[in-house]
Amino acid sequence: MRNISSVLGRLAKSISISLVLLFAVTMTSNAQDAKEGAALFKANCSSCHKIDKKFTGPALAGMSERHDEEWLVKWIKNSGAMIAAGDPMAKQIFEEYNKVAMPAFTQFSDDQIKGIIAFVKEEEARLAAGPADGGATGGAAATNDANNFMIIGMAAIFLLAIGVIVILSRVTKTLEKVIANNQAAVEAARVRNESVEETGKVKFAQKFLKNKKLVGFAALMVVGLLAVLGWQTMWNVGVHQGYKPVQPIKFSHQIHAGVNQIECQYCHGGAYKSKNASIPSANVCMNCHNTITASDHYNGETSPEILKLYRAVDWDPDTRTYGDNPRPIEWVRIHNLPDFAYFNHSQHVSVAGIECQTCHGPIETMEEVYQYSPLTMKWCVDCHKTTEVNADNKYYDQLIEAHEKLKKGEKMTAAMIGGLECGKCHY
Repeated sequence: MRNISSVLGRLAKSISISLVLLFAVTMTSNAQDAKEGAALFKANCSSCHKIDKKFTGPALAGMSERHDEEWLVKWIKNSGAMIAAGDPMAKQIFEEYNKVAMPAFTQFSDDQIKGIIAFVKEEEARLAAGPADGGATGGAAATNDANNFMIIGMAAIFLLAIGVIVILSRVTKTLEKVIANNQAAVEAARVRNESVEETGKVKFAQKFLKNKKLVGFAALMVVGLLAVLGWQTMWNVGVHQGYKPVQPIKFSHQIHAGVNQIECQYCHGGAYKSKNASIPSANVCMNCHNTITASDHYNGETSPEILKLYRAVDWDPDTRTYGDNPRPIEWVRIHNLPDFAYFNHSQHVSVAGIECQTCHGPIETMEEVYQYSPLTMKWCVDCHKTTEVNADNKYYDQLIEAHEKLKKGEKMTAAMIGGLECGKCHY
């Protein structure tokens, strides 16, 4: 009962705030449709086009003066069809850009494409005018009408909220009187209960201390618990499960391996042919990121993490040329086995057919990579005890062939059973 007053007060505030928010959402919902053209451009066009400068495709400034809107709608929807039909302007653009056709956007309606064209016109006008210095006179009247409507609506909402608050205030005052009348009885009962509980605790402690056997057993249990905790702590020394260091570039496996479904071996090519999985060179990253800049997430600018890659390979995105001062990316190693432990990726990936996720966990969902498995000897031994051997591959075919020769009395050398592999001697 003591908290009813504060609860009702918070309820009254919540109701008034909710009414204000509801009104604001209603006023702004219609403004979202005007952003459709901008959203479509950033999601589908910004990776190849800029408004004011040439990028992978031509600069879009002035395109409405160079072409009429009907032609632009047909061109954006299916440029390849226009080129094949022999449209002179389409063929000229196709020849100018090394015969690389723009992707078709047949999924867009004419109105959506016109929205993109309108967005380009607005951006062109904004860039030509420079920083905005205030609204136009024509929009002032509409703004005043909207403001007047908002003031009237806000006044009505506040009057309704005040009425609700007044009613709730009267209810809380009545409840506070009831609570005040019973306060003395409640306090007396609380003190009586506390004294009974305190007396019971004291008596229990006295009985416990007098029982020497019980005290000794409790002490033994504490010592045993500390011993177990100490053993677990020492057992986990050198186990780095969950280790997640900060990397020089925030590379997201979730985006690359998960969303874009890039195969692990595209970057870690050594996993299926070598002892080490290997770290890809920056040139592998540049196969995609010489054009992919994630600018749609950074207001048209290149992602800061991709800029770190450009600095590492000394790449100029404006001139699209490499410089003479590349620098290595100092990645921090995560998975580390002791020097005395030998592990061969190709033996597990190519011969055994083990999935990467078996050891590295759900790598395709990791925003930042961490060590998923403990990588202890017990963990490896348990896996070897339960994993069935897939004998249907060339590795075991060679062993079977060698044994057949032995049965026939023929000679067998170490080279016939993998004795020439570098990893046999060189870790």
